[in-house]
Amino acid sequence: MYAITGITGKVGGAVARTLLAAGQPVRAVVRDASRARSWAERGCEVVTADMDDAAALTAAFKGARGVFILPPSDFDPSPGFPSARVVIDAVREALRSASPEKVVCLSTIGAQAVETNLLTQRTLMEQALSTLPMPVTFLRPGWFMENAAWDVAPARDTGTIPSFLQPLDKPVPMVATADVGRVAAQLLQEVWHGVRVVELEGPQRVTPNDIADTFARILGHTVAAEVVQRDTWEALFRSQGMNEPMPRMRMLDGFNEGWIAFEGEDADIVKGEVGLETVLRSLVAQADGQAD
Repeated sequence: MYAITGITGKVGGAVARTLLAAGQPVRAVVRDASRARSWAERGCEVVTADMDDAAALTAAFKGARGVFILPPSDFDPSPGFPSARVVIDAVREALRSASPEKVVCLSTIGAQAVETNLLTQRTLMEQALSTLPMPVTFLRPGWFMENAAWDVAPARDTGTIPSFLQPLDKPVPMVATADVGRVAAQLLQEVWHGVRVVELEGPQRVTPNDIADTFARILGHTVAAEVVQRDTWEALFRSQGMNEPMPRMRMLDGFNEGWIAFEGEDADIVKGEVGLETVLRSLVAQADGQAD
């Protein structure tokens, strides 16, 4: 049996679907059992646990052949990442106590970066789980293509999309969440020893201009990417309700300056199957459906 956290989201759901398609039993670990009814109907065992509750997580992970950890993201973290540290401590204690056969943890591109930024939450998780006695894999995907969901409305309505990724012709490792979940499920079913890092991106690297051009093909009108100037970021993020915008700003700096990048050799990076246009067409269809 495989215990899957984050199953109600895109990545966790893709992990579970891949395992079920392979005939593997799945235990859905959720905060609210009512949100997992569809998984129960598919034959999953459903257990409830908050990600900061070590006792509940221990019970959820007990007897598992493998556990998939999808850490919750704090997009406006307080200095020192206290919320993330509470979750990290609970997850580590639960895994140590439950002692599953193996663990796959969703991490991120650039988890090895020494500069503090929004993704440091994943760095801290890697550091904590890397000392566990069971085999652990850290899956480090690139920028999620689904982040372009924020661009659908402006691309459709104004023909421009704001880009914090700069310059506009710089290729960025991006990946579809479907590929992240599929690869994570495959990794869970493998046998390995110790700690390993698997880096993952899509079929091709993507520039902000590529995103604009792809939206243009889908929407049938011109779409252009426009740089959001760095000196406007802090005021903009604060106007959107953020209290601590610097971690997000430094993450974006890391992509733009190149210190958030894959750590391994290019030949070792796993390539996904889902292309940008497939993801953007799905996002546009979802937005159109919500507007109806």
